[in-house]
Amino acid sequence: MGIGRFVYTPILPGMMDELHLSPAEAGWIASANYLGYLVGALVAAGGWAQGRERKLTLTSLAANALLAGLMGFCATTHAFVIIRFLAGMASAFVMVFMSSIVFARLAEDRREDLQSLHFGGVGLGIAASAAMMAVLVSGHYGWAAGWFWSGAISLCGLGAVALMIGGAPATSARAIEREEALPANRSLIGIIVAYGLFGFGYVITATFLIAIVRQGGGARVFEAMVWLVTGLAAFASLGLWQKVAGRLGLNAAYAVACLVEAVGVAASVAVGGSAGPLLAGLLLGGTFMALTALGLQAARRLAPRASRRIFALMTASFGLGQIVGPIVAGMLAQASGSFALASILAAAVLVASGALAWAVAPKSP
Repeated sequence: MGIGRFVYTPILPGMMDELHLSPAEAGWIASANYLGYLVGALVAAGGWAQGRERKLTLTSLAANALLAGLMGFCATTHAFVIIRFLAGMASAFVMVFMSSIVFARLAEDRREDLQSLHFGGVGLGIAASAAMMAVLVSGHYGWAAGWFWSGAISLCGLGAVALMIGGAPATSARAIEREEALPANRSLIGIIVAYGLFGFGYVITATFLIAIVRQGGGARVFEAMVWLVTGLAAFASLGLWQKVAGRLGLNAAYAVACLVEAVGVAASVAVGGSAGPLLAGLLLGGTFMALTALGLQAARRLAPRASRRIFALMTASFGLGQIVGPIVAGMLAQASGSFALASILAAAVLVASGALAWAVAPKSP
């Protein structure tokens, strides 16, 4: 999933150079993927897939690999938009169905402490795609090779998962119960809005970071290094932020992580040389997966008897933010000639997200 969702970022500069894609077109392609992820997550959140998680996970992983490879055969914006939309849906299905299997097994074995390793896999996928791109750019391969090899690596991953994956334990299978209505309180509304702001704020740098590096004249191998730092930081971050949340509380940890990420997003365009992109990759990778988890945990705690409904609503808020983000960034970059204005806007939105989460934190009894 880390490859399927995020390999577009290191491949994008080559696509823009060789296919003459404008920043606005690049933004629309990215947003199509995020729209697909939103649609897929909302569809998967229902109870229709009960008992079919293993089959749906493997089918979605296969689709993820094939759609990545298909990107390399296309050369038009319309084709890219359609393929990335479908890839977004496949990624969402993997996220929901694979998580349901993993979490059920961890609950059965009373090892919920390992949940962060599961989400950390996205970071490893990002790191793997960075290593792949370093090899390809060193060999002067074009953008299409990145998609072909992404598909091939993803197929290998599918084989590994097929050998290891089990079904959800019988003890976890139960009839889908009617959930209670969501509580209408200030804290829940605030965290939902904050989560949408986070979706907007993170996705601009997550989509255009390597394009920003290339625009600044960075070497091709350095682009891959920045993305490698992002992936490794994402893998290592979840356990760290869970400890922070244990000390400060979920909302406070979320707010601090938003501020840290805002610094990284601003650094991508405000700090010169190689330090800015490396700092951006480190702070973005070190927070965005953790913020995803912290936001969902905070919302679930406020609506414990409506877990599916709150998952769907949080996903919708987050999805709307990350759909709008690349479109706005692409248009601003095309109008201004750089990603500086879009990145500063994203940093400001992240600060607003953290401030809102802090302000609506539930009061201790």
